[in-house]
Amino acid sequence: MEDIKITIIQTSLEWENVDENLSSFDKFISQIIKDKPDLIVLPEEFNTAFSVKPENFYEKLDGKTIKWMAKQASLMNCVITGSLIIKENNKYFNTLIWMRPDGSFETYRKRHLFRMGKEHLKFSGGHDRLIVDLKGWKICPLICYDLRFPVWAKNTFKNEKYEYDILIYIATWPEVCSHGWKTLLMARAIENQAFVIGVNRVGKDGNSISYSGDSAIVDPNGEVVSGIQSNQETFETINLSYFTLSNIRSKFNAGFDWDNFKISDRID
Repeated sequence: MEDIKITIIQTSLEWENVDENLSSFDKFISQIIKDKPDLIVLPEEFNTAFSVKPENFYEKLDGKTIKWMAKQASLMNCVITGSLIIKENNKYFNTLIWMRPDGSFETYRKRHLFRMGKEHLKFSGGHDRLIVDLKGWKICPLICYDLRFPVWAKNTFKNEKYEYDILIYIATWPEVCSHGWKTLLMARAIENQAFVIGVNRVGKDGNSISYSGDSAIVDPNGEVVSGIQSNQETFETINLSYFTLSNIRSKFNAGFDWDNFKISDRID
């Protein structure tokens, strides 16, 4: 199995301003091209910041931001992922887009809506996880508040194979809760024997809520292997080793003893 190169972008977001945010990410991505990543990870609702006015800022799956993602993925010859507000069947979803270089994409709808931010009053929750393949790695991308629900993220081990190798959380996670963010990223990595990638924003939003970022890549032992500092607009490209992953799993394979379970659908 090949190693995989991941770029995470930690930045401030302009409140409910699609053009400014896309322009900002253009500048970041122009600096990343020399790194030749396989995957670029953007924060939650990267084009608007975390807005609970979906009626004003929604897009369709052929909208401006989707086209921007397709263009950048083609230019970089890599996958780009991040979420935005999508309207489908007269419902609004916080939707993660997994955009490939050829313009094809997959979607994941945020399951756990952030009640304290009133997200549940305007958005509908998703019901299905997404597992995608990139260079032979199985990847499960989730969104922000999903981090607090370990059952939804739980890896499986069947026929001596893991369901996924990398777990991703894109987020708008407030600074006041940064201890929980950092702790839960490590916990999800250890309990699922997988790499965990957490990408969060910095700065203040339109409600004067502060964000410290604390973006990180964590190995299956719970060790942070990235070097991004808090409260900085920056990016980092990290090479993840499949040998490291396999070595950790072979030396301490708790997967054989994981409990079997089934997740029932939620009633929203």
